[in-house]
Amino acid sequence: MDMPKTLQQAIIHYSDPDNCIAFLVSRRWPDGVVKCPTCGSDAVKYVPTRRVWQCKTRHAKCQFSIKVGTIFEDSAIGLDKWLTAMWLVANSKNGVSSHEVSRSLGITQKSAWHMVHRIRLAMREDDGIHTIGSHWGNPIEIDETFSAVRQRTSTSPSASRPSARPSSWECSIARVARFERRSSRTRSGRPSRNP
Repeated sequence: MDMPKTLQQAIIHYSDPDNCIAFLVSRRWPDGVVKCPTCGSDAVKYVPTRRVWQCKTRHAKCQFSIKVGTIFEDSAIGLDKWLTAMWLVANSKNGVSSHEVSRSLGITQKSAWHMVHRIRLAMREDDGIHTIGSHWGNPIEIDETFSAVRQRTSTSPSASRPSARPSSWECSIARVARFERRSSRTRSGRPSRNP
């Protein structure tokens, strides 16, 4: 299954409830075996008309949906809006506000605020296992940018003064910055050209 690359593709892809359920099943149960969240049994049957699973062992809460035990539980908002909001939060480099989610999904700002907070809580890494530098006990954040270098077109003495017209661009230089969270040290420089 290809992941959506743009917001428009995400809205179209997640508008189908079957795509939403298939995506969440692949994330929640990567081995493909759906298990009952109450008893842990894998003897479950999918009821496609109601989009729920029925556990074959007799106990309370033997029917469950994909929302049970997740951040989507107890939410009246559909999975199409939830997964599109998750896509927005995950693909926004500078973060996304609840107002932007509200405008993009056509929901109230209060609902968007609750959704964004739940999504951020689910995306947080408490243990630090998957962060760069976590094995040293000092997580590191890395970012990149490209700086353009201008080329002088004149060799006259007045060339040292800034001209009214922009000069042509020669090339762009990659720059990398690194920030160590706990020690608050920042380092920057140009990456090496060796592959």
